[in-house]
Amino acid sequence: MADNNVPLRDFDEESETDSETELLIRRDVPSSSGSSNNNHGRGKRRKSSMGYSGADGDVGAGSSAAGSFLGNLFGHSLGSAAGQIRYRNERSRERAKNSNSSHGSSSVSKLAQLTHTSSGAGSGSGSGVGVGIGGTTQGDSAATPGAVPSDLANGGAHGVVDPENGSSTVFYQHNRRKSKSRSIGNICKVCLCSCWRKWFRPRELRARTVNLGRVNTEKFPPNEIRNQKYNFITFLPLVLFEQFRFFLNLYFLLMALSQFIPDIRIGYPYTYWGPLGFVLMVTICREAVDDLRRHQRDHEVNSQKYKRLSATSTGGYEMVPSSKLKVGDVIIVEKNERVPADLILLRTSDRSGSVFVRTDQLDGETDWKPRLAVPYTQKLSRDSELHSIDASFYVEKPQNDIHSFIATFCMTDGSEDTGLSVENTLWANTVVAAGTATGIVIYTGCETRSVMNNSQPRSKVGLLDMEINGLTKVLFCAVLGLSLVMMMLKGFGGPWYRYMFRFVLLFSYIIPISLRVNLDMGKAFYSWQMQNDSNIQGTVVRSTTIPEELGRISYVLTDKTGTLTQNEMVFKKIHLGIVSHDADTFHHIGQMIQKLSGNILQQQQQQGSVSSSSSSGESNNKPPIMFAGNRMRRPEGWREWEAVRALALCHNVTPVSDDEDNRSVSTASTVTGGNNSPTKSVINIEAPGSTDTEHQYQAASPDEIALVKWTEQVGLTLIARDLNTMTLQVKTPNDDNDILLHYQILQLFPFTSESKRMGIIVRESKTGQITFYLKGADVVMSSIVQYNDWLSEESGNMAREGLRTLVVAKKVLTEEQYSDFEMRYNAARLSITDRVAKVAAVTESLERELELLCLTGVEDRLQENVRPTLELLRNAGVRVWMLTGDKLETACCIAKSSQLIGRNQGLHVLRSVKTRTDAHQELNSFRRKQGHALVISGESLEVCLQYYRPEFLELATASPAVVCCRCSPTQKAQVVALIQKHTGKRTCAVGDGGNDVSMIQQADAGVGIEGREGRQASLAGDFSIPQFSHIAKLLLIHGRRSYKRSAALSQFVIHRGLIITTLQAVFSAVFYLSSVALYQGFLMVGYSTLYTMFPVFSLVLDQDITSETAVTYPELYKDLSKGRSLSYKTFFIWVLISIYQGGVIMYGALILFVDEFIHIVAISFSALIMTELIMVALTVRTWHRLMVLAELFSLALYLISLAVLHEYFDWEFIWSYDFLWKVSLITLVSCLPLYIIKFLRKKCSPPSYLKLS
Repeated sequence: MADNNVPLRDFDEESETDSETELLIRRDVPSSSGSSNNNHGRGKRRKSSMGYSGADGDVGAGSSAAGSFLGNLFGHSLGSAAGQIRYRNERSRERAKNSNSSHGSSSVSKLAQLTHTSSGAGSGSGSGVGVGIGGTTQGDSAATPGAVPSDLANGGAHGVVDPENGSSTVFYQHNRRKSKSRSIGNICKVCLCSCWRKWFRPRELRARTVNLGRVNTEKFPPNEIRNQKYNFITFLPLVLFEQFRFFLNLYFLLMALSQFIPDIRIGYPYTYWGPLGFVLMVTICREAVDDLRRHQRDHEVNSQKYKRLSATSTGGYEMVPSSKLKVGDVIIVEKNERVPADLILLRTSDRSGSVFVRTDQLDGETDWKPRLAVPYTQKLSRDSELHSIDASFYVEKPQNDIHSFIATFCMTDGSEDTGLSVENTLWANTVVAAGTATGIVIYTGCETRSVMNNSQPRSKVGLLDMEINGLTKVLFCAVLGLSLVMMMLKGFGGPWYRYMFRFVLLFSYIIPISLRVNLDMGKAFYSWQMQNDSNIQGTVVRSTTIPEELGRISYVLTDKTGTLTQNEMVFKKIHLGIVSHDADTFHHIGQMIQKLSGNILQQQQQQGSVSSSSSSGESNNKPPIMFAGNRMRRPEGWREWEAVRALALCHNVTPVSDDEDNRSVSTASTVTGGNNSPTKSVINIEAPGSTDTEHQYQAASPDEIALVKWTEQVGLTLIARDLNTMTLQVKTPNDDNDILLHYQILQLFPFTSESKRMGIIVRESKTGQITFYLKGADVVMSSIVQYNDWLSEESGNMAREGLRTLVVAKKVLTEEQYSDFEMRYNAARLSITDRVAKVAAVTESLERELELLCLTGVEDRLQENVRPTLELLRNAGVRVWMLTGDKLETACCIAKSSQLIGRNQGLHVLRSVKTRTDAHQELNSFRRKQGHALVISGESLEVCLQYYRPEFLELATASPAVVCCRCSPTQKAQVVALIQKHTGKRTCAVGDGGNDVSMIQQADAGVGIEGREGRQASLAGDFSIPQFSHIAKLLLIHGRRSYKRSAALSQFVIHRGLIITTLQAVFSAVFYLSSVALYQGFLMVGYSTLYTMFPVFSLVLDQDITSETAVTYPELYKDLSKGRSLSYKTFFIWVLISIYQGGVIMYGALILFVDEFIHIVAISFSALIMTELIMVALTVRTWHRLMVLAELFSLALYLISLAVLHEYFDWEFIWSYDFLWKVSLITLVSCLPLYIIKFLRKKCSPPSYLKLS
């Protein structure tokens, strides 16, 4: 702030003495050039205060503006004086800005004079204003800094001069009572705001320090899985809110409440409160049962016991349920156990500190992930020593990124801190694949990565319910319109508003309260049918509110792992260049290897004799290499032997045996290349010749396990592996003489998504032969291997079969070649700059002119009947999207093998997109490929949605199939929401893992598959099925029936209310526009319950086609998505039918019963009941025996009522012949034309399902 500026501030808060409010007028006088910094600092401190900007205009305008404000605050005279002070200060500021700096002293003098004059004028006029000006001025040379003038008139104000900066402060006495009332109000406001922030504001996520060996005092969320929608307090309010959100229920609540007003009461209150209470009771019971089931399922998961380390417990640990775990607890997770919370890995049962975890329930990837323990804690000898160390972890705030993590391990003794990454973590809902893991809890409950990637459960409302809600609003407008017409005819004289409301009550039956009852009971029946269908056994309906949604699905979004596939790799085919083998001929390979075992044993004996002679001095004799020399002299089966041996050596698999008595295990960690991921190794299986022990294998990829298991099947078994060696066992015809082959591992090149290949260099122990084996995708291996004429064609054939292909090749190296490579490779690994590129360049120098050995095909075994199910959905007009967290190549193979992509459809892979230009080019490229399926990664999807969301969604939704790979759980839910918003169509999400919960909850119909990987998706879904193939019958049969039945039921219930309202309207119009009910008391209640409820509700048994027809002709499902069964067109058709029938019944009664007009109630009501029963019969498409019973039962009940209810019916008149034939005539006239129209329409324009029959 400039030195010449004179700020004016109003303070409306209490002072320290609780009795004064101050008006500050500050003037900073520069004492010297050296004080400018202080003034500048003070100016900065004053920037936060409220200032008044200068105003243009005359003095009167400025003073009146200020006076009006301050006059209201302090009184009129004070406000006027303060306004003059402010205006003059502003004018002085303007003059100061325009003047030269050399005239600063004169400006100060004038400013002081103006201010002093203003204060004097104020005091002279009795305003009670006094101003003390500090500093040296022309008018008051004797003024000294810090002087305090005497109080002015009435003691109303006094001034204080700041000795430091020369500024003046004027204090005014103010009303204590008003000040204290403001203080109380501010206190209440602060309390309310703090309570709101505490109870309703989202919890702030922040970084934390987790102590190891000490108690953590900070509070964190409980470690509970919660899929419930309600709790004990919110249950009733939320359920009632959800029910009265529907206009239908809200309308009847108002109608029922109106019956407490005597002037507008019509009939008995129970006729309104009875149906409404029944509807609410059914809904509350249904929601309570559904939420109780969710609570029970959550309790099962939260009650799972885990070992928690405890220094006071016997044995060193205690068993606690997962819901009792807290941040800072150290727990032990055994093999195949679910990780209950986010952990930092402290120790593992493996000496290297590594452990493998399965993450398919978190990210959908099938590969096992290696995880590393904190080095310091892994070195401890026992878990119990973790309590004796004093350390802490500083971890980042919780977030939903499952692929990154930042933390620091700190020792209090001052040793160097250790940085931690995602490799040191175990996220919740992952599964320990082997061994045991000890970890410290860092995130619990809603702060875990798994839960943060899930959305909150929401109350789903079906599209049919929303459509009916819209129709009820139309009916409400009809009620108001009809009531208004009656009042216009009657006239608006007298208490017209009372008559108006009575008409609204009389016509309120046009909106039937029984509609909600019938629909809810119908939905419960549909759910019962689904759960008891023998063709889809194991199906569970967890949400009974949306079964008809299954009949209008346009998009099915499915997971891959565990949903379409079983996550079991099966070796299907191997091609050797001149011959191909599959499951039918694999035994031939085993026979060839057994035949070659004699040659192998003979060469080993020769190598042994050569080795002994070389040890005695004859060092020039080199051991012969197995099957070396001219290719023409190689024995039969050498191709098979080389291929099988390559597959048995080129991998990262470790044999594991659970039989502790037959093995002794030592472990090590392999760190290769630039990759720090460990490979766990288990070695030294004692008694290797024994075949009793079944070998189990552990690896990061199930593909490699499938290859090694196949080599074991054909006779070459991997029995041991450690950091530097590998041992193979060759099966011989005589099982007692199995041959052991020992290899030394020289180098290992792991698989990466960039290189798409992995390699290994081994040295055979006895021959010394060094061999480089390499395997990888055909797209990269085709340029590495020697020229051949079969690889491209055969790999294409296998890919079309849906097999995951691998090309295997080898290259024999001399000692000189390997020594030169090793020297260059080690130098590249020690390079400081461009290490990765240099290592890759050295490795590629080996990858030239490799000898092609074989092409393998591995199949990820699909779930049962996946192919025909996807074919049915495609023919039904349902577009299927596959959303998976797995790799692109794997997703493409499954899409082809499952026939998600048709044989005649092309496949367009959207390459990696990182910029807006890349997205534009790729979308244009895809636009030119009509009818192609789209494959896109999660990263490219984010970029496309960021820049070209409408264009991308338009292209993707028009594609016959879409595959999204590398999708996070959040992205899956985002894709579902985008489809819903862009297309307005109904979606169905299918998944089996915890990473699918968000997608399932976001979709209009969520289906969880209960598999061996857990029940989290099954518990969160609206429907649960045991396998994917059940989804076809769930949609095509049960979804169709639920939608068709609910549409027919709702329209018939609306018709039932419309027809009786038409009767009431005609009755009121004829009888001098009187607001008197035509049917009193029990007749109104019995009409919608006893006499018509059973036949109308029996429509839930109706079906237009059989189950076999629905599955045989899935094309019939396409019509359902158009919503033609319940639309405004069909609604107005039923309105016209109701008006016609109501008019015929009422006017027919008036015309035919001229002499017996007193019996109009019995006449019209009898014709009404008969018409309703006949209309139900005309609506039914397939009769069921219960429908016939319902019709006869309702008719019998009405006949009994005619004989019993003498207050409504005249028994003698009813038994007369005239009553019988005239009622029959009215019923015939009301129904026969409709039957004729229906018959002609069926013949001339039959629906599609009738054409098939």
